[in-house]
Formats: sequence, structure tokens, C-alpha cells
Amino acid sequence: MSRGPADGATLGARLRAREMTVAPAVLNLLESRAPAARAQAAALLAAVSTAALGAEPPGHIVGMTGPPGVGKSSLLSRLVAEWRARERSVAVLAVDPSSRRSGGSLLGDRARIEADPADRAVFIRSTAAGGRLGGLAPATRAAASALAVAFDVVVIETVGVGQSETEVAEAADTVAVVVQPASGDVLQFLKAGIMEIPDVLVVTKADLGAVASRAVADLGTALRSLGADTPVLAVSSAAPPRGIDALADALEVHRAGLDLSVRRLRSRRRHALADFAAEHGERGLRALGGTRAAERWLADQDPGLDVASLERLLARRAAAAE
Repeated sequence: MSRGPADGATLGARLRAREMTVAPAVLNLLESRAPAARAQAAALLAAVSTAALGAEPPGHIVGMTGPPGVGKSSLLSRLVAEWRARERSVAVLAVDPSSRRSGGSLLGDRARIEADPADRAVFIRSTAAGGRLGGLAPATRAAASALAVAFDVVVIETVGVGQSETEVAEAADTVAVVVQPASGDVLQFLKAGIMEIPDVLVVTKADLGAVASRAVADLGTALRSLGADTPVLAVSSAAPPRGIDALADALEVHRAGLDLSVRRLRSRRRHALADFAAEHGERGLRALGGTRAAERWLADQDPGLDVASLERLLARRAAAAE
């Protein structure tokens, strides 16, 4: 006899009680494609919404992106250890390219991020990109918001290709872009026109010495020419690690300077529009008058509404316009 989907309201209540052990069930429900799971997922998200909490979820949502092979998993292993030394609980959502056959993740970043399996205050999960190279599946963004109710830090880690940079920037409170020196990553980053994306820019392999120092200087100069004061930090994950504590400090400093309610409100509205577009396509967007018209309309809605409620309003508006 098959079991039905988990009770979303109960899971939401347990997250509010900061029961971190429910994280796997939360992810399973949000990633489920079963029709019966949709109502329970909506109940879960309503239970942990800003309106239900009376405030923004307290966890710090950190986006980490960068080219393949740059060393993000090794860096995250060190960062997780640093956060745990500071008595922070940590959830990591490692976004992998999706298998076209199963829809599941291919790379299994969970296996590459080191953590004590007995530590209940650390949760690491590989999650699929939802068929978009470098993009974020709606379930990943929803999971990050939900887990931020129970965990002190929630990391969305993704490969820096395709749509990942902009999508991570929309989903996270703080974005760290990771590059490595002497590999073309720095030049590629400068050419890509995404200098406005990172809140913290990280150069790995600081143990290379002068090469890493030159990359830090080049990136710092480029950012200053754009009028940005984004910190550029050199780190090394090799033993002994270097710069990990400074990176954790820089992430916290950025979070402390945020108007979190404004940033998260914008994120929820963009998330709702992205979910609507994924389900209803170009026809749905045309019914709303296009993306910009939909964004303007969303800006007039109740700021306490959760993503699922906003998406339902968009769908009703589009249906009425057709």
C-alpha cells in the first residue's frame, strides 16, 4: 500500500520549531511531481511564509556559483566546518544538471562536500536543476526559503553556466562568485558582463601565491572601475586552509547591511513569475501583457503573500485576460 504525501502543515510547524531533522522530508515533498503532493507543498510553504511567521525567515541564504572545477565543493567543505565552529547550523542545496531520463541530479555534489554524517545540524542534498543548464528548479528556491526557517545558513551551490548567476542572485540574500587564477576564469568573468552579480568575489587557490594575488588585483581594479565596492578575497581549501574565516566574515557583513525584507520581497515576486512562466510558457506571459507588465502588477500585491499564492493570482489574472 503506497503512502500519501507528507502533511505539509505539520512539516511547516516542525520547521518553525527549528527541527532540522525534517529537512529530507521537506525536500522530498517540494521535489515530488505527484499531483497529491502539490496541495501539501502549498500548505508547507504557507506555514513558513512571511505572513505566517510575522517576519522574514531568520536563516541567511547564501548563493555560491562559479565555473565547473573551480573548487566550490572543497571550499564549501571548509566553510561548513567554519560555520559549525561558530555554532551555526547549515543546509546545503547542491544543484546539479538534471538527468533527462530520471529528472534527478547527475553529479551528486553531496558526496564531494565533506561533513560529519552524525552532525544533525548539517544537511546536504544534491538537487536537480530542473532541465535548465545552470538554472534553478522552482523546488530549490522554495526549499531554500523553507529551510531558512530552521537553519542558520542555507547555501544554494550551482555550476556557473547558463542562467545560474542571475537566478542565484534572485534567490539568495548574499551571492559569492568563485573563480580560480591562471585558468581563464578571471578573463571569462570580466567578459561575461556579470560583474554586478557577486556580493563577494572569491579567488580560489591562494596557495599559488603571486598568480592568485594578481587575479585578486585585476578583479579589484575592474570592480572599482564600475564603481563597485565588492570585496575580493583569496582563499585556499588545501591544508592548511587560508582565508576561510575572512570569507565567512565577509558573508556575514553583507547580510548585516541588507534591507532583508526588500530583497526577499523582490525575490518572492520574481520566483512566482518564474514559476508561472515555467508552467504556462510564453502564452501565459503574453496574457499578462509581458514580463514587465507582470512585474509591475506583482509590485501592487500584498507583500505578505507567499510564492504559491502569488503564482495562483498570476494564473487567475492570465485566465481572465484570455
